[in-house]
Amino acid sequence: MPGTARSAGCRSRRPPPPCAHRRSCPEVYASCRFGRSCGDRPARHDVHVNENRENSGTVASHGTVASHGTVAVYGAYGHTGRFVVAELLERGYTPVLVGRDAAKLDDLAARYPGLAVRPARADDAAALDRALAGADAVVNTAGPFADTAAPVIEAALRAGIPYVDVAAEIEANRDTFDRFADRARAAGTPVVPAMAFYGGLGDLLATAAMGDWTEADEAHIAYGLDSWHPTSGTRAAGEVSHRRRGGRRVRFTGGALAYHDDEPRNRTWSFPDPTGDREVVGEFTMADVVTIPSHLDIPEVRDYMAVEAARDLSSPDTPAPVAADEDGRSAQSFVVDVVLVSGSRRRRATAHGRDIYAVSAPLAVEAVHRILTGRTRTTGVASAGELFDARDFLAALSTHLTVEFTAEEDAASPGSVSGGGHPPLAPPASQA
Repeated sequence: MPGTARSAGCRSRRPPPPCAHRRSCPEVYASCRFGRSCGDRPARHDVHVNENRENSGTVASHGTVASHGTVAVYGAYGHTGRFVVAELLERGYTPVLVGRDAAKLDDLAARYPGLAVRPARADDAAALDRALAGADAVVNTAGPFADTAAPVIEAALRAGIPYVDVAAEIEANRDTFDRFADRARAAGTPVVPAMAFYGGLGDLLATAAMGDWTEADEAHIAYGLDSWHPTSGTRAAGEVSHRRRGGRRVRFTGGALAYHDDEPRNRTWSFPDPTGDREVVGEFTMADVVTIPSHLDIPEVRDYMAVEAARDLSSPDTPAPVAADEDGRSAQSFVVDVVLVSGSRRRRATAHGRDIYAVSAPLAVEAVHRILTGRTRTTGVASAGELFDARDFLAALSTHLTVEFTAEEDAASPGSVSGGGHPPLAPPASQA
Protein backbone atom coordinates (compact mmCIF):
# COMPACT_ATOMS: atom_id res chain seq x y z
CA MET A 1 0.00 0.00 0.00
CA PRO A 2 1.29 3.47 -0.77
CA GLY A 3 2.43 5.45 2.21
CA THR A 4 4.13 8.72 2.97
CA ALA A 5 7.13 8.97 5.26
CA ARG A 6 6.25 11.92 7.48
CA SER A 7 6.81 12.43 11.15
CA ALA A 8 3.49 12.59 12.97
CA GLY A 9 4.37 15.34 15.36
CA CYS A 10 6.77 13.07 17.21
CA ARG A 11 9.97 14.98 16.44
CA SER A 12 10.57 18.71 16.76
CA ARG A 13 13.03 20.58 14.60
CA ARG A 14 15.12 21.29 17.69
CA PRO A 15 16.23 17.99 19.24
CA PRO A 16 16.74 17.22 22.92
CA PRO A 17 20.32 17.70 24.13
CA PRO A 18 22.46 14.69 23.39
CA CYS A 19 24.53 13.13 26.13
CA ALA A 20 28.36 13.40 26.44
CA HIS A 21 31.84 12.24 27.44
CA ARG A 22 31.38 9.11 25.31
CA ARG A 23 29.70 7.06 28.00
CA SER A 24 26.34 5.50 28.75
CA CYS A 25 23.58 7.96 29.49
CA PRO A 26 20.37 6.12 30.40
CA GLU A 27 18.54 9.41 30.91
CA VAL A 28 18.53 9.93 27.13
CA TYR A 29 19.41 6.72 25.31
CA ALA A 30 20.48 3.30 26.47
CA SER A 31 23.88 3.30 24.79
CA CYS A 32 25.24 6.68 23.82
CA ARG A 33 28.95 6.35 23.14
CA PHE A 34 29.26 9.71 21.43
CA GLY A 35 27.76 12.94 22.76
CA ARG A 36 27.47 15.15 25.78
CA SER A 37 26.49 14.03 29.25
CA CYS A 38 23.18 15.29 30.52
CA GLY A 39 23.62 18.75 31.93
CA ASP A 40 27.38 18.92 31.27
CA ARG A 41 28.98 21.74 29.33
CA PRO A 42 31.68 21.16 26.74
CA ALA A 43 35.22 21.85 27.86
CA ARG A 44 36.81 25.07 26.68
CA HIS A 45 39.80 24.83 24.34
CA ASP A 46 42.24 27.36 22.97
CA VAL A 47 40.77 28.37 19.63
CA HIS A 48 40.87 31.22 17.16
CA VAL A 49 37.64 33.07 17.81
CA ASN A 50 36.36 36.12 15.97
CA GLU A 51 37.51 38.40 18.77
CA ASN A 52 37.44 41.56 16.68
CA ARG A 53 33.72 41.28 16.16
CA GLU A 54 31.08 42.07 18.70
CA ASN A 55 29.98 39.02 20.70
CA SER A 56 26.34 40.01 20.61
CA GLY A 57 23.07 38.26 21.24
CA THR A 58 23.51 36.43 17.95
CA VAL A 59 25.53 33.84 19.82
CA ALA A 60 22.87 33.04 22.36
CA SER A 61 20.09 33.12 19.79
CA HIS A 62 21.90 30.51 17.70
CA GLY A 63 22.55 28.31 20.72
CA THR A 64 26.34 28.60 20.64
CA VAL A 65 26.60 29.14 24.40
CA ALA A 66 24.14 26.53 25.70
CA SER A 67 25.00 24.06 22.96
CA HIS A 68 23.84 20.51 22.39
CA GLY A 69 27.33 19.66 21.19
CA THR A 70 30.24 20.94 19.13
CA VAL A 71 30.63 19.87 15.50
CA ALA A 72 33.61 20.80 13.34
CA VAL A 73 32.68 21.61 9.74
CA TYR A 74 35.59 21.17 7.35
CA GLY A 75 35.04 23.39 4.32
CA ALA A 76 32.56 25.51 6.27
CA TYR A 77 32.74 28.45 3.84
CA GLY A 78 31.87 26.37 0.78
CA HIS A 79 28.44 26.28 -0.81
CA THR A 80 27.25 23.13 0.98
CA GLY A 81 29.33 23.90 4.07
CA ARG A 82 27.38 27.10 4.69
CA PHE A 83 24.13 25.15 4.63
CA VAL A 84 25.59 22.65 7.11
CA VAL A 85 26.68 25.43 9.48
CA ALA A 86 23.21 26.99 9.38
CA GLU A 87 21.52 23.63 9.93
CA LEU A 88 23.73 22.82 12.91
CA LEU A 89 22.83 26.13 14.51
CA GLU A 90 19.15 25.52 13.79
CA ARG A 91 19.43 22.14 15.49
CA GLY A 92 21.12 23.60 18.58
CA TYR A 93 24.72 22.56 17.91
CA THR A 94 27.83 24.75 17.95
CA PRO A 95 29.71 24.63 14.63
CA VAL A 96 33.47 25.06 14.56
CA LEU A 97 34.47 26.71 11.28
CA VAL A 98 37.34 24.76 9.72
CA GLY A 99 38.90 24.95 6.28
CA ARG A 100 41.94 25.62 4.15
CA ASP A 101 41.41 29.38 3.60
CA ALA A 102 41.64 31.49 6.77
CA ALA A 103 40.32 34.64 5.07
CA LYS A 104 37.20 32.86 3.84
CA LEU A 105 36.65 31.40 7.29
CA ASP A 106 36.83 34.89 8.80
CA ASP A 107 34.36 36.19 6.22
CA LEU A 108 31.91 33.44 7.19
CA ALA A 109 32.51 33.99 10.90
CA ALA A 110 31.47 37.63 10.49
CA ARG A 111 27.93 36.30 10.07
CA TYR A 112 28.16 34.23 13.25
CA PRO A 113 29.94 36.19 16.01
CA GLY A 114 31.54 33.95 18.61
CA LEU A 115 32.05 30.83 16.52
CA ALA A 116 35.55 29.37 16.59
CA VAL A 117 37.66 29.64 13.43
CA ARG A 118 40.34 26.98 12.91
CA PRO A 119 42.27 27.07 9.63
CA ALA A 120 43.74 23.71 8.60
CA ARG A 121 45.06 22.35 5.35
CA ALA A 122 44.21 18.76 4.54
CA ASP A 123 47.92 17.91 4.34
CA ASP A 124 48.70 19.36 7.79
CA ALA A 125 47.92 16.64 10.34
CA ALA A 126 48.84 18.79 13.34
CA ALA A 127 46.53 21.60 12.20
CA LEU A 128 43.71 19.10 11.65
CA ASP A 129 44.25 17.75 15.16
CA ARG A 130 43.99 21.27 16.57
CA ALA A 131 40.90 21.91 14.46
CA LEU A 132 39.07 18.87 15.84
CA ALA A 133 40.18 19.34 19.46
CA GLY A 134 37.14 19.30 21.73
CA ALA A 135 34.68 18.58 18.91
CA ASP A 136 32.11 15.82 19.28
CA ALA A 137 31.98 15.09 15.53
CA VAL A 138 33.25 16.38 12.21
CA VAL A 139 31.38 16.95 8.95
CA ASN A 140 33.60 17.18 5.88
CA THR A 141 32.06 19.30 3.11
CA ALA A 142 35.31 20.15 1.30
CA GLY A 143 35.94 18.50 -2.01
CA PRO A 144 37.52 17.06 -3.97
CA PHE A 145 37.14 14.28 -1.42
CA ALA A 146 39.90 12.33 -3.12
CA ASP A 147 42.13 14.95 -1.45
CA THR A 148 40.35 15.63 1.84
CA ALA A 149 38.46 12.52 2.97
CA ALA A 150 41.40 10.37 4.07
CA PRO A 151 43.29 13.04 6.06
CA VAL A 152 40.15 14.27 7.83
CA ILE A 153 39.10 10.68 8.63
CA GLU A 154 42.59 10.04 10.01
CA ALA A 155 42.23 13.11 12.23
CA ALA A 156 38.77 12.00 13.36
CA LEU A 157 40.11 8.56 14.29
CA ARG A 158 42.96 10.15 16.25
CA ALA A 159 40.42 12.34 18.07
CA GLY A 160 38.04 9.42 18.58
CA ILE A 161 35.06 11.27 17.09
CA PRO A 162 32.57 10.31 14.35
CA TYR A 163 33.14 11.46 10.79
CA VAL A 164 30.45 12.33 8.23
CA ASP A 165 31.01 13.64 4.71
CA VAL A 166 28.98 14.71 1.69
CA ALA A 167 31.19 13.13 -0.98
CA ALA A 168 29.61 12.32 -4.32
CA GLU A 169 32.83 10.99 -5.88
CA ILE A 170 32.48 7.27 -6.55
CA GLU A 171 36.17 6.45 -6.18
CA ALA A 172 36.64 8.56 -3.04
CA ASN A 173 33.71 6.84 -1.36
CA ARG A 174 34.99 3.42 -2.37
CA ASP A 175 38.40 4.35 -0.96
CA THR A 176 36.80 5.22 2.38
CA PHE A 177 35.25 1.77 2.66
CA ASP A 178 38.36 -0.03 1.46
CA ARG A 179 40.90 1.90 3.49
CA PHE A 180 39.18 2.55 6.81
CA ALA A 181 36.67 -0.28 7.37
CA ASP A 182 38.86 -2.34 9.70
CA ARG A 183 40.38 0.56 11.63
CA ALA A 184 37.11 2.41 12.19
CA ARG A 185 35.36 -0.78 13.31
CA ALA A 186 38.17 -1.63 15.72
CA ALA A 187 38.02 1.90 17.13
CA GLY A 188 34.24 1.78 17.42
CA THR A 189 34.08 5.08 15.52
CA PRO A 190 31.31 5.72 12.97
CA VAL A 191 32.56 6.91 9.57
CA VAL A 192 29.73 7.82 7.19
CA PRO A 193 30.67 8.69 3.59
CA ALA A 194 28.28 10.18 1.02
CA MET A 195 25.79 11.37 3.65
CA ALA A 196 24.22 13.74 1.15
CA PHE A 197 21.85 14.01 -1.80
CA TYR A 198 24.01 11.74 -3.95
CA GLY A 199 24.78 8.45 -2.25
CA GLY A 200 23.04 8.94 1.08
CA LEU A 201 19.49 9.75 0.02
CA GLY A 202 19.33 6.99 -2.60
CA ASP A 203 20.68 4.49 -0.08
CA LEU A 204 18.10 5.50 2.54
CA LEU A 205 15.29 5.19 -0.01
CA ALA A 206 16.52 1.81 -1.27
CA THR A 207 16.96 0.47 2.26
CA ALA A 208 13.52 1.67 3.33
CA ALA A 209 11.94 0.18 0.21
CA MET A 210 13.64 -3.19 0.77
CA GLY A 211 11.62 -3.71 3.95
CA ASP A 212 11.59 -7.44 4.71
CA TRP A 213 13.38 -8.42 1.50
CA THR A 214 16.81 -9.91 2.16
CA GLU A 215 17.90 -9.49 -1.45
CA ALA A 216 16.80 -8.01 -4.76
CA ASP A 217 17.82 -8.52 -8.36
CA GLU A 218 18.17 -4.87 -9.36
CA ALA A 219 18.07 -1.35 -7.96
CA HIS A 220 17.30 1.58 -10.26
CA ILE A 221 17.75 5.16 -9.06
CA ALA A 222 16.42 7.89 -11.34
CA TYR A 223 17.18 11.56 -10.68
CA GLY A 224 14.55 13.94 -12.00
CA LEU A 225 16.28 17.30 -11.56
CA ASP A 226 14.63 20.19 -13.39
CA SER A 227 18.09 21.78 -13.73
CA TRP A 228 21.58 21.45 -12.32
CA HIS A 229 23.70 24.52 -11.70
CA PRO A 230 26.90 22.94 -10.39
CA THR A 231 29.11 24.56 -7.78
CA SER A 232 32.82 25.00 -8.37
CA GLY A 233 33.33 22.12 -5.94
CA THR A 234 31.11 19.84 -8.01
CA ARG A 235 33.08 20.66 -11.15
CA ALA A 236 36.44 20.13 -9.43
CA ALA A 237 35.34 16.79 -7.97
CA GLY A 238 34.05 15.66 -11.36
CA GLU A 239 37.36 16.48 -13.00
CA VAL A 240 39.24 14.46 -10.37
CA SER A 241 36.96 11.45 -10.84
CA HIS A 242 37.25 11.70 -14.63
CA ARG A 243 41.05 11.64 -14.40
CA ARG A 244 41.06 8.72 -11.96
CA ARG A 245 38.95 6.67 -14.40
CA GLY A 246 41.04 7.61 -17.40
CA GLY A 247 37.90 9.03 -18.99
CA ARG A 248 36.02 5.75 -18.73
CA ARG A 249 32.49 5.29 -17.45
CA VAL A 250 31.52 3.07 -14.52
CA ARG A 251 28.61 0.79 -13.69
CA PHE A 252 27.79 -1.65 -10.89
CA THR A 253 26.98 -5.00 -12.42
CA GLY A 254 27.43 -8.60 -11.37
CA GLY A 255 28.06 -7.42 -7.83
CA ALA A 256 31.09 -5.27 -8.66
CA LEU A 257 32.14 -1.95 -10.15
CA ALA A 258 33.05 -2.26 -13.81
CA TYR A 259 34.70 0.39 -15.99
CA HIS A 260 33.79 0.66 -19.66
CA ASP A 261 33.83 2.91 -22.72
CA ASP A 262 30.24 2.38 -23.92
CA GLU A 263 28.30 5.48 -24.89
CA PRO A 264 25.29 6.24 -22.67
CA ARG A 265 21.80 5.83 -24.07
CA ASN A 266 18.82 8.04 -23.39
CA ARG A 267 15.49 6.52 -22.46
CA THR A 268 12.14 7.49 -20.96
CA TRP A 269 11.57 7.14 -17.24
CA SER A 270 8.04 7.31 -15.87
CA PHE A 271 8.31 9.22 -12.61
CA PRO A 272 5.34 9.27 -10.24
CA ASP A 273 2.89 12.11 -10.67
CA PRO A 274 3.13 15.02 -10.98
CA THR A 275 6.51 14.65 -12.73
CA GLY A 276 5.44 12.01 -15.26
CA ASP A 277 7.52 10.83 -18.20
CA ARG A 278 10.99 12.37 -18.53
CA GLU A 279 13.89 11.65 -20.83
CA VAL A 280 16.88 10.44 -18.83
CA VAL A 281 20.48 9.51 -19.54
CA GLY A 282 20.99 5.82 -18.85
CA GLU A 283 23.77 4.76 -16.49
CA PHE A 284 24.57 8.26 -15.26
CA THR A 285 26.38 6.58 -12.39
CA MET A 286 26.49 8.25 -8.98
CA ALA A 287 27.69 7.31 -5.47
CA ASP A 288 24.69 4.99 -5.01
CA VAL A 289 26.79 2.27 -6.67
CA VAL A 290 29.04 2.38 -3.61
CA THR A 291 26.60 3.00 -0.77
CA ILE A 292 23.76 0.63 -1.70
CA PRO A 293 25.84 -2.51 -2.44
CA SER A 294 27.94 -1.90 0.68
CA HIS A 295 25.18 -3.52 2.75
CA LEU A 296 22.30 -4.60 0.49
CA ASP A 297 22.43 -7.82 -1.53
CA ILE A 298 21.67 -6.30 -4.93
CA PRO A 299 24.02 -7.27 -7.78
CA GLU A 300 22.77 -4.69 -10.31
CA VAL A 301 22.58 -0.99 -9.36
CA ARG A 302 21.85 1.57 -12.09
CA ASP A 303 21.50 5.37 -11.99
CA TYR A 304 19.69 7.66 -14.43
CA MET A 305 19.75 11.45 -14.78
CA ALA A 306 17.26 13.83 -16.40
CA VAL A 307 18.77 14.99 -19.69
CA GLU A 308 18.25 18.67 -18.84
CA ALA A 309 20.35 18.30 -15.69
CA ALA A 310 23.02 16.28 -17.49
CA ARG A 311 23.31 19.00 -20.15
CA ASP A 312 23.61 21.69 -17.50
CA LEU A 313 26.39 19.79 -15.78
CA SER A 314 28.34 19.16 -18.99
CA SER A 315 28.15 22.77 -20.19
CA PRO A 316 30.99 25.02 -19.01
CA ASP A 317 28.64 27.99 -19.39
CA THR A 318 26.12 26.84 -16.77
CA PRO A 319 26.38 29.26 -13.83
CA ALA A 320 26.63 28.31 -10.17
CA PRO A 321 23.44 28.10 -8.08
CA VAL A 322 21.70 31.37 -7.26
CA ALA A 323 19.78 31.88 -4.03
CA ALA A 324 16.03 32.19 -4.50
CA ASP A 325 14.98 32.55 -0.86
CA GLU A 326 16.25 33.98 2.42
CA ASP A 327 17.74 30.62 3.38
CA GLY A 328 19.99 30.63 0.33
CA ARG A 329 18.25 27.78 -1.48
CA SER A 330 18.02 27.84 -5.25
CA ALA A 331 14.76 27.35 -7.12
CA GLN A 332 15.87 23.90 -8.34
CA SER A 333 13.39 21.10 -7.71
CA PHE A 334 14.08 17.38 -7.75
CA VAL A 335 12.54 13.95 -7.53
CA VAL A 336 14.55 10.83 -6.69
CA ASP A 337 12.80 7.64 -7.76
CA VAL A 338 14.15 4.30 -6.52
CA VAL A 339 12.75 1.06 -7.92
CA LEU A 340 13.81 -2.35 -6.59
CA VAL A 341 13.14 -5.46 -8.64
CA SER A 342 12.96 -9.02 -7.31
CA GLY A 343 11.62 -11.45 -9.87
CA SER A 344 8.15 -10.18 -10.79
CA ARG A 345 7.88 -8.01 -7.68
CA ARG A 346 8.70 -4.33 -7.40
CA ARG A 347 9.06 -1.90 -4.57
CA ARG A 348 9.43 1.81 -4.99
CA ALA A 349 10.46 4.80 -2.87
CA THR A 350 10.25 8.36 -4.15
CA ALA A 351 11.46 11.62 -2.62
CA HIS A 352 10.53 15.13 -3.76
CA GLY A 353 12.36 18.24 -2.61
CA ARG A 354 14.21 21.41 -3.48
CA ASP A 355 17.90 22.22 -4.03
CA ILE A 356 20.22 19.22 -4.01
CA TYR A 357 22.97 21.12 -2.18
CA ALA A 358 20.75 22.61 0.50
CA VAL A 359 19.03 19.30 1.28
CA SER A 360 22.42 17.69 1.88
CA ALA A 361 22.73 19.75 5.07
CA PRO A 362 19.77 18.24 6.98
CA LEU A 363 20.84 14.80 5.75
CA ALA A 364 24.34 15.23 7.18
CA VAL A 365 23.25 16.95 10.38
CA GLU A 366 20.53 14.39 11.10
CA ALA A 367 23.23 11.73 10.75
CA VAL A 368 25.45 13.53 13.25
CA HIS A 369 22.56 13.95 15.66
CA ARG A 370 21.63 10.27 15.53
CA ILE A 371 25.22 9.20 16.07
CA LEU A 372 25.67 11.52 19.04
CA THR A 373 22.40 10.33 20.58
CA GLY A 374 23.16 6.64 20.13
CA ARG A 375 20.59 5.82 17.44
CA THR A 376 22.83 3.69 15.25
CA ARG A 377 22.82 0.05 14.20
CA THR A 378 26.51 -0.60 13.69
CA THR A 379 29.85 1.19 13.82
CA GLY A 380 32.90 1.68 11.63
CA VAL A 381 32.53 2.71 7.99
CA ALA A 382 28.86 2.44 7.06
CA SER A 383 26.46 4.03 4.63
CA ALA A 384 23.33 5.79 5.79
CA GLY A 385 21.05 2.84 5.13
CA GLU A 386 23.20 0.45 7.14
CA LEU A 387 23.89 2.77 10.07
CA PHE A 388 20.39 4.15 10.66
CA ASP A 389 16.74 3.12 10.66
CA ALA A 390 16.08 4.29 7.10
CA ARG A 391 12.33 4.91 7.34
CA ASP A 392 12.64 6.74 10.63
CA PHE A 393 15.51 8.82 9.28
CA LEU A 394 13.49 9.86 6.23
CA ALA A 395 10.49 10.67 8.41
CA ALA A 396 12.68 13.01 10.46
CA LEU A 397 13.33 15.04 7.30
CA SER A 398 9.67 15.62 6.48
CA THR A 399 10.15 19.40 6.50
CA HIS A 400 12.72 18.98 3.70
CA LEU A 401 11.51 15.92 1.77
CA THR A 402 8.21 14.37 0.77
CA VAL A 403 8.72 10.60 0.64
CA GLU A 404 6.29 8.00 -0.68
CA PHE A 405 6.48 4.22 -0.84
CA THR A 406 4.61 1.92 -3.20
CA ALA A 407 4.85 -1.81 -3.78
CA GLU A 408 3.51 -4.40 -6.17
CA GLU A 409 4.05 -7.85 -4.75
CA ASP A 410 3.60 -10.93 -6.95
CA ALA A 411 2.86 -8.87 -10.04
CA ALA A 412 2.18 -10.85 -13.19
CA SER A 413 4.59 -8.57 -15.04
CA PRO A 414 7.39 -6.39 -13.69
CA GLY A 415 6.28 -3.57 -15.97
CA SER A 416 4.29 -1.40 -13.59
CA VAL A 417 4.31 -0.05 -10.09
CA SER A 418 0.91 0.98 -8.81
CA GLY A 419 0.47 4.72 -8.78
CA GLY A 420 3.71 5.37 -10.64
CA GLY A 421 3.80 4.32 -14.27
CA HIS A 422 6.26 1.93 -15.86
CA PRO A 423 9.86 2.47 -14.79
CA PRO A 424 12.20 0.75 -17.25
CA LEU A 425 14.61 -2.02 -16.47
CA ALA A 426 18.22 -1.38 -17.35
CA PRO A 427 19.38 -3.08 -20.56
CA PRO A 428 21.99 -5.81 -20.39
CA ALA A 429 25.50 -4.54 -19.77
CA SER A 430 26.50 -5.16 -23.39
CA GLN A 431 23.78 -2.79 -24.59
CA ALA A 432 24.05 -0.05 -21.94
